[in-house]
Amino acid sequence: MTLTRKGEATRQRIVEGAAEVIRERGVLATTLDDVRAQTGTSKSQLFHYFPDGKEELLLAVARWEADRVLEVQQPSLGALRTWDDFRTWQQVVLGHYTEQGRHCPLNVVMSQIGRNTPGAQAVVAQLMQRWLCELTAGIENLRAAGEIRPGLDPKQAASALLAGVQGGVLMLLTTGEPQHLEAALEVGIAGLRAA
Repeated sequence: MTLTRKGEATRQRIVEGAAEVIRERGVLATTLDDVRAQTGTSKSQLFHYFPDGKEELLLAVARWEADRVLEVQQPSLGALRTWDDFRTWQQVVLGHYTEQGRHCPLNVVMSQIGRNTPGAQAVVAQLMQRWLCELTAGIENLRAAGEIRPGLDPKQAASALLAGVQGGVLMLLTTGEPQHLEAALEVGIAGLRAA
């Protein structure tokens, strides 16, 4: 569906309003009527932008929440050029996930959509690819500055760092404790530095 700027703004307002309601009440307790009330949207308007109903809206909310995962890391993530930049990014990531604790909005939405559906898999794959590209670029910057050995594969190193972060986040979601994420970031960056 091709939308005008006004239409895009209305659709985005619905997505953000739905995300807000879901954060307050949870996915299962959120109805389309709740979203309509939150966003001041009529039923026909809601189904105009989301003809497949709640599942389509949830997928749009998941995309929005995935975008926020990277947005909260900016500008640090996009400015990884020095070791100090990596340390700043490390603190941003650790601070964000520690504050979030066991409540991960993206995880909540994804659990309702079903992680094995093609739409959900695409959302997560795109998020991880974008995150991986940002980390790879940062490691390439370190390599270009002579801060790490020339033979190091930036994409492989970025993959290992991202896998560590994701494992740490999963442990945080499971235990409510941030020390695993903190350790993953600390060891991952120290490993890069040793290279």
